[in-house]
Amino acid sequence: MNAISHSVSQFVNREQVFDFLKPQENPLIDTRHNVLLYLEGVNKTFDGFKAINDLNLYIREGELRCIIGPNGAGKTTMMDIITGKTRPDTGQVWLGSKINLLKMDEAEIANIGIGRKFQKPTVFECLSVWHNLELAMTGVRSVWGVFRATLNGEQQDEIQRVMALIGLQDHAQLMAGNLSHGQKQWLEIGMLLMQKPKLLLVDEPVAGMTHQEMDRTAELLNSLTGEHSVVVVEHDMDFVRSIASTVTVLHQGHVLAEGNMSDIQSNPKVKEVYLGE
Repeated sequence: MNAISHSVSQFVNREQVFDFLKPQENPLIDTRHNVLLYLEGVNKTFDGFKAINDLNLYIREGELRCIIGPNGAGKTTMMDIITGKTRPDTGQVWLGSKINLLKMDEAEIANIGIGRKFQKPTVFECLSVWHNLELAMTGVRSVWGVFRATLNGEQQDEIQRVMALIGLQDHAQLMAGNLSHGQKQWLEIGMLLMQKPKLLLVDEPVAGMTHQEMDRTAELLNSLTGEHSVVVVEHDMDFVRSIASTVTVLHQGHVLAEGNMSDIQSNPKVKEVYLGE
């Protein structure tokens, strides 16, 4: 049997638990200094517009950091740079002290342990909650792959654990398209968690949510700290107050201020450029 035939025979074996189902944590991630993400001296210009201007940002291991700032402050560009979608003109971006993210592409960065959730939830609406989570864990890029793979008890337990964490344990067989807006947001966070990211980037998670869903989202994001570092970009200041221990304010691509919420609210520069006072 040649190598291709052998690989195909393994893939269609429904009793086989594939290696790609087994989550891996990259051994190169070194956080001995308690800093998971470093951005130092980062600059990015688009057609003469300086979107990022000498940006220095440090995210500690296991922390929840909120990033705020007016439109055009550079928040999205910053996340694009971290995830490899955009290359900076100058500067350094490291995961831990050994992994240079600027030498990796988007797929490699995702596989190394960085998950990103965009504002609009992206779930497979024609699949159940369970199968959405299973698809995210396996890394298979086709529905056929999900139904071909057989999960062991440990992997099924992991799906159950994440479903309980995101509050959808009673909706395992519900089609994702039938979930509320907030539930879809939680499901997408759950799909990212199935990939066991060290760093989770979350863009405006509560846009369009009810107050009850916002409260539940705050609980969810707070529950992730410790095991994950979570960076939340958000405009809703009431929500930021409910979750933030450290807030970073971006303005014109640069860190304008950083500290706890009381420090930020009393900072005269922040009042002027962001809070409109």
